[in-house]
Amino acid sequence: MPTPERLVEDGMRHWGRLADRPAVVDPLEVYGGLARRLKRVRLKEWVGFTLSHPDWYSSLIIQDAHYLASSEIYAYDRAGGVLHQHAANAAGGSPVLPAELLENSCRFERDGYRVAYSFSRTSARHRIEIDIARTAKAPAIRGELELDAEAATAPLSVSSRLPGGSMYTHKAAFPASGVLRVGDTEVVFEPHRDLATLDEHRSLLPYRTDWVWGTFATSTDAGPVVGANFAARPELAGEPEESCLWTPGRCEPLGDIAFEPTSADPSAAWHIASRDGRLDVVFEPEGRKQVKHNLGLFAVDYFQLFGRYRGVIRGAGGDVEVKDVHGVCERMKARL
Repeated sequence: MPTPERLVEDGMRHWGRLADRPAVVDPLEVYGGLARRLKRVRLKEWVGFTLSHPDWYSSLIIQDAHYLASSEIYAYDRAGGVLHQHAANAAGGSPVLPAELLENSCRFERDGYRVAYSFSRTSARHRIEIDIARTAKAPAIRGELELDAEAATAPLSVSSRLPGGSMYTHKAAFPASGVLRVGDTEVVFEPHRDLATLDEHRSLLPYRTDWVWGTFATSTDAGPVVGANFAARPELAGEPEESCLWTPGRCEPLGDIAFEPTSADPSAAWHIASRDGRLDVVFEPEGRKQVKHNLGLFAVDYFQLFGRYRGVIRGAGGDVEVKDVHGVCERMKARL
């Protein structure tokens, strides 16, 4: 489907797989008056990145549930086997997550904690800025990364109906350059090797929400970035899923994903495959980040595994071997 200027135009929302992100993505534009105010409480928005580097794994996010907002970051030292984490909370609605990303910025700021992203159509360069002070539990994490939009994967852009809600997501993987500093350690990102994978959601999720999701991407010897994004959640028949293969110059639709841990051990490998066999990989975790909260009406049981993928993706242009590629795999069960 061609890319509309806005996700909602003349009071009607566009549904399906879109060629790119609409300039303006605001699911609430469908509603007016009291309905809009009530739906805002159901709206869950986040913009995050997974950072791929041979020696360090990292992920960061700004998220707004509109009754509570937060930001989190972790950096995992593969050589030392040490996970460093920071998190901060804020009032719902306080992060800057504009509906129009290009020529704009996202920000989460608290005392001693700042994460910001800027997106430029003009320069085709985006930026990640991190300035987080040391705490008693974790070293300072600071850095600036520049993302090359011209060399990125083709975007995944999906607008779909869910049982009891709706979803919009936008994802892409970008070559990344710059420096991330974790305490006294300087982690240098090289654009021919290292990546930042964007994950944006603007979704009216059902109260009881459950998903399994994973992603990976890698640069190839020939230059183009390849990878995959895949998810399993309760779906409505005929609605597009947020799964794809990233092959040179293409974002190929994917569906019917099965996630199968090889045992009940939390560190066990996972076999992940699409029914048609175009995705067939094994994920081997190296570490785990977990969040559990139970506040009665609201609860979260979430974990993200980070590690390596191996296997094959079978795109329209042929097979691509996946070997020791950094990625993540997560599970969410929540009452939101």
